[in-house]
Amino acid sequence: MSEPALEGALVDIDGTVFRGSEPIAGAPEGIETLREAGVRPVFLSNNATKRPSTYAEVLDEAGVPTEPASVLNAAGIAAAYLGRHHPDDGVYLIGESALRAELEAADVTLVADPARADVVLASTDRSFDYGTLEDVLAADEAGGVVVYATNPDRTVPTETGERPDCGPVIGAIEGLLGREIDRVLGKPSEVTIEVALERLGLEAEECVMIGDRLDTDVRMGERAGMRTVLVRSGVTDDDALAASELEPDHVIDSLGDVGRHLL
Repeated sequence: MSEPALEGALVDIDGTVFRGSEPIAGAPEGIETLREAGVRPVFLSNNATKRPSTYAEVLDEAGVPTEPASVLNAAGIAAAYLGRHHPDDGVYLIGESALRAELEAADVTLVADPARADVVLASTDRSFDYGTLEDVLAADEAGGVVVYATNPDRTVPTETGERPDCGPVIGAIEGLLGREIDRVLGKPSEVTIEVALERLGLEAEECVMIGDRLDTDVRMGERAGMRTVLVRSGVTDDDALAASELEPDHVIDSLGDVGRHLL
């Protein structure tokens, strides 16, 4: 039985289209190749330190014309999820200004007093310190708090190398509380899958997931039943690929090669 026609692509941004603020060679051409073949992209990022509208502007400047509605990042996904599932709950935020702005735009109630929090939302936060952990403990001791994270990534690729992402924050919180957090909202969670497919108006089998990470991009695509493409332009090298139980359908050097292998 043949696969359904490919109509949509979930395209990771960091490490696939950009490294830091610099577009990866061939990436704009790869996106254009997908569009010319009738494959509509939606762009995904687990980086919650920018707003979706900022990503759309950066993509435009890099030669990839993009509407803000075609960008889903961890900040926007978290705001949508909390607005839908916790509309009246107080949220104690561990995160930076772009995430705060996205939550406020979605009318999420943010609280400064951790004892008043119903939800702790953890994300990348370059001011994270011991005092933050004291606040998390106070929220937990008040009872009934749920702990979410925007994304599980240990690091994020930049022009000058990798820097810490949300994973270390999650590790510190789990070590403090002695339990796992309740849910990750970004890749590879079902929350991201549902939002992306809803945005495209497609079924999973009509889509491909393209990204540079095995543990988030490829894992999410496999979990959803999508075709998967791993690009070597980000954090995954051949040794990591050989050691992984995950097997992407295609492995390419960069997004610029997508036409030769997928279409």
